[in-house]
Formats: sequence, structure tokens, C-alpha cells
Amino acid sequence: MKLLQFTSVYLLLLFSLYFFLGPGESAVVRGKFDRFGKNSKKNSLGHYRTHDSFHYYENPNGANITKASHFETEYELGRKIVFFCTAIGNPRPHITWFKNGIELYAHSWLQVHEWIESENRIKSKMEIDPATQMDRGEYECLADNKWAIDRRRFRTDYLEME
Repeated sequence: MKLLQFTSVYLLLLFSLYFFLGPGESAVVRGKFDRFGKNSKKNSLGHYRTHDSFHYYENPNGANITKASHFETEYELGRKIVFFCTAIGNPRPHITWFKNGIELYAHSWLQVHEWIESENRIKSKMEIDPATQMDRGEYECLADNKWAIDRRRFRTDYLEME
């Protein structure tokens, strides 16, 4: 009786795997893995699934951040914090600033300045003045156009004064 129950459960499991994965795929991934547990074997498309996604993400006209502030910054309370990003693309990218995943808008203590440097290049600078303890966190510069999105993240924390 127990053998019959075990066999029934085993067949149900196999059927479920076949149903969810399909006949052409396997539940077991074979190959070499990197230190993060990802399969290190790449096909001719690199890490893209289809030719369309390859051509979309590798489009030479896509937004690309070419210059940005340093990744980690410490600031003194009451002083100014400045982040900048320069991006290229065709059409010229639009730059948006975020803090901890939430879009930032200009206020009296936060200003965003943009310069169009050429037909395909834009520079953006975000300034926080004066800086407070609430300004620590993760900031992000996101450049996008119709072909691609590129982003840079910056972490900032205030200096403890003795």
C-alpha cells in the first residue's frame, strides 16, 4: 500500500514538472556555476534570451551614462551635497533623480540643474543645501531614452563630528 502511495506521489511530481516546465526544458541545470550560483555558460547572445532583446539593449543609440559622481560620499551637516551625471544617446536622454527609490523634485533645499552639451549629450547636477541627517541614503541618477535605460547609484552618509 505504501509503495502504491509513493509511486502515485512520484508520478504526480513528474507530471507537475513536465506540465510547468514543458517537454523541451529540464528541471536540472547542468554546467559550470559562478560564485553567485548562476550558470556561467553563455550562448551566442550573451545573457539575453532573444535576438530582439539583444538588439534592444545593445543598441548604440541607447542612453548611456558616461560620467557620474563617486559611488560613496560622506558629508558634513549644514554643508552642500553635490551629485552629477552626464549621459549620451540618440535621442538625447532625459535624466531623473531618485532617493531611496523615490523620485526627487526641486525644492528650496534641493536644486536640479541641467545643461544640454550637444545634440546627444546632457549633464545634470543635483545639489542639496544645507545637508541634514535626513539626507543620508541611496541616490540614483537614471538616464533614459526610447532605446535604453542606464542608472548610477550613490550612497551618502554624514560625518559624525566629535
